[in-house]
Amino acid sequence: MTTGPRAWLLGLALMLNACAVVPPALPSKDSASLRYNIAYTREPEPALDVEIVLLPSSPSDFLFRQPERVDTVWAWREDGSSDALRLRDGAVHVPPGTRFLRYHYPLAPSRGGGWSFFSGMGDQDSWHVAGKAYLLRPRTVTPRLRVDLTVSGTSALLPWRADDGGVYHLRGEDLVDSGFHGFGGRRCEARVGASVLEVALLGSFTHLSDADLCAWLQQAAREVGTIRKAFPHPRITVRVVPVPGEDSPALFGMVQWSSPPSISILVGQDATAASFAGDWVALHEMLHLAHPTLLPRVAWLTEGLATYYTEVARARSGRQTAEQAWKELTSGFARGRSAARSRTMAEVVAREGEWQGIYWTGAFFALHLDVELRRVTHGRARLEDVLELLATRGPTSSLGSFGAAVDTVAGQPLFDALLARHLTTPAFSELDALLDNLGVRIAPGGVKLHAAPGSRLREAMDGERSPDDGG
Repeated sequence: MTTGPRAWLLGLALMLNACAVVPPALPSKDSASLRYNIAYTREPEPALDVEIVLLPSSPSDFLFRQPERVDTVWAWREDGSSDALRLRDGAVHVPPGTRFLRYHYPLAPSRGGGWSFFSGMGDQDSWHVAGKAYLLRPRTVTPRLRVDLTVSGTSALLPWRADDGGVYHLRGEDLVDSGFHGFGGRRCEARVGASVLEVALLGSFTHLSDADLCAWLQQAAREVGTIRKAFPHPRITVRVVPVPGEDSPALFGMVQWSSPPSISILVGQDATAASFAGDWVALHEMLHLAHPTLLPRVAWLTEGLATYYTEVARARSGRQTAEQAWKELTSGFARGRSAARSRTMAEVVAREGEWQGIYWTGAFFALHLDVELRRVTHGRARLEDVLELLATRGPTSSLGSFGAAVDTVAGQPLFDALLARHLTTPAFSELDALLDNLGVRIAPGGVKLHAAPGSRLREAMDGERSPDDGG
């Protein structure tokens, strides 16, 4: 890998939108149209040689969603002749009579280039890349488009499962939301109840065994069970990538909404198993699986839910005390309030680059919404019940549908009025009164929990349910 991971990580955190967005699912009908043959090569550099086999019914316009490392695609005809097609804004038009499209995708950065969470990062025979970076896909994906895909030259962990012959049978939309991919490395599995996490370990670690890494991911998946009745998917894939010169247990993570979802996490190469006790990144990413994807995207709500539940779940599992959970929450609220200054919530969440304000404004709203649901139902309902209800309605939702589910669980109108109060007043203006009612007092070095009108409600929130081990 190239040097400078600290600077790169800082830039990544500022640049990325933390979690990807999935478009609505397309109708499915069987009609194979394309075949992708992906060959991993080692010499003269680690790379992917991609061949797309076309049929007469195949599309004629293709594009890279993130064109960075390919500038030429070769169009081959049946007679062996070929044309070099130069990309224009990542797109190519296929000439008539083309039978194959072929191109070379280097996984290692060019000399002087930086390593990239999306475009390719790794070492020796372990590589991480986003599917949208290296897969040339049709510009227009129709509901009938079907794809067969094979990988040769190394083992691969893709979001999907191959058949017994090693062929992945995909829908066209899988090329659009293609998730994260891992090539080479080692494998392990973490099981929680009936669900399995297939894990690719893409590099070596100084102090961590493969068992340590899989146990850490299993613990995070179990903690999701303190929020949801069961892990939200029967199978997901996770890629773990070491970052040289770092000893933090997890530096950055992201979930992408492939089908099923795929997660990738950067871990300090010098981290220890003991350091995972304080990690929150793996849990945060898995908690995004607990809520539907909101379309259009509502980052403050989805990130707020995952941020709020990260602390609640760690308290419910016993990985941190209730006092520690509230210390983490109140410290985050303080950072969010500092970022928001005197602006309203609506003004804060409209500025996409201000992640401290967006995450913690959303987390405060999630807390307040949970409190109000419990209050108006006299403890019979909670915010988790909204997630369970939405899970029965499909993988995607909207802000309006989310609010309607809240009202259904509450048994009365609740969401719109509470949201309007937050959006139109200075962010966090109701925080102090809410904490006081819950019996959370900010003290030097932490927080003190004490008896208050809402302290019984608070105790139900931070210690209500033990995780369902099932593994």
